[in-house]
Amino acid sequence: MLGISGGVDSSVAALLLQQAGHQVEGLFMQNWEEREDDRSGPCTADADRKDAVAVCGRLGIPFHARNFAAEYWEGVFEHFLAEYRAGRTPNPDVLCNREIKFKTFLDEARALGADKIATGHYARVDFHEDRYRLLRAMDAAKDQTYFLHALGQRQLAATLFPLGGIEKSRVRELAREAALPTHAKKDSTGICFIGERDFRGFLSQYIPAHPGEMRTPDGELIGDHQGAMYYTLGQRNGLGIGGRHGASGEAWYVVGKDVAANILYVAQGGENHWLYSQRLHTETPNWVAGTAPAEHFRCTARTRYRQSDQACVVSVGDDGLEVRFDEPQRAVTPGQSLVLYAGEVCLGGAVIAATDAPYGGLRPAPTPSPTSTAREPQTRV
Repeated sequence: MLGISGGVDSSVAALLLQQAGHQVEGLFMQNWEEREDDRSGPCTADADRKDAVAVCGRLGIPFHARNFAAEYWEGVFEHFLAEYRAGRTPNPDVLCNREIKFKTFLDEARALGADKIATGHYARVDFHEDRYRLLRAMDAAKDQTYFLHALGQRQLAATLFPLGGIEKSRVRELAREAALPTHAKKDSTGICFIGERDFRGFLSQYIPAHPGEMRTPDGELIGDHQGAMYYTLGQRNGLGIGGRHGASGEAWYVVGKDVAANILYVAQGGENHWLYSQRLHTETPNWVAGTAPAEHFRCTARTRYRQSDQACVVSVGDDGLEVRFDEPQRAVTPGQSLVLYAGEVCLGGAVIAATDAPYGGLRPAPTPSPTSTAREPQTRV
């Protein structure tokens, strides 16, 4: 059972599965329903469904459709809102994959008699030493393991990723060669329930504006904001701060939030020290293999999707991970995901809870005594 979205990726995934000799059926998931008082944004479910039907018709495979909007609201969107109310910046794509595409959809596919599910994600799965592994896609620019790190053995055992071993440019070529109706369709970006709308305007429908003060870290009042929860660390646009007497001409950036006091802290310069951290603490992690590779180990990590791999040391605790990077990291944001890698293998990850940035909420590391003989953990994955 292929999750067919009406985009070119899932269309070519269907084609490749069919060419490989699988008995393929497509299932279109509707995960969002517009509110009656908000028809301003293009959540393109109707058009995507028509394209999905056309692709299935072209390939001669059965088409199914299910409405998972209630499950999405409960399993993803309510958490999304709760995180913003708490002043954090969540990543709903990670939760959608875990709760909807590889849980609700998987269960429905099995109810329809499927042995496996497949999606158009750019990732790979293999079986190594009695465990399924989640591997980076061959096309590094399209790799989506960052968004899939919350999956485990049950999901990977049942999943195929037909696009994991090919380049995106080849996907377009295959779609044209097969005359698939989606071959020239623009890739979707962002979150369906927001679409092309103004993010703050959308969020304000669910979390009303709560104006407050905008201050520098030194306490200087320099303006007002519409609600600290609407902003994220490192944000530059939408602050509305003009030129100020005695200030440099550098742009202003969000460097911290006090949600309880409703104060937004801003500073000038994209590389100012207020944005940098070297340590972080996470919530309880998910390990793709089911267990951590070691109690202490070195690996690489990403704190956002498009980031390059960053070397770090990980210590596994009872309530989460303690991570120390070799180099300071910019704008590491609570609520986002830390995803860990050992070469091409995605080990898993966790939600970032706090950092040692000035407004990150993590206490400074204790200073080692002069007689300390503590050494950095040397275990490698």
